[in-house]
Amino acid sequence: MPELSRFAGIIIKMLFDDTKQHHKPHVHVYYGEYEASVGIDGELLAGSLPVRQLKMVIGWLAMHEEEAYAAWNKAVRNEPFDKIKPLE
Repeated sequence: MPELSRFAGIIIKMLFDDTKQHHKPHVHVYYGEYEASVGIDGELLAGSLPVRQLKMVIGWLAMHEEEAYAAWNKAVRNEPFDKIKPLE
């Protein structure tokens, strides 16, 4: 599963051809022992994250919405996508 971004101990990944389970553009988020699927629109689709980290992911997705959708569109076509750099 290719990594899309990493910040504050949070790892955001995106699968290739991942349209079957959640039926909407989303990312897979990992934080310690937590795992979640979060729609690019910010909806928690599956799993769980601590509230603070979920808010950070939702904020990150809002700031990088266009880049995340561009990566999604490439990923569903099994094409490599660019990493999104976190704010420094």
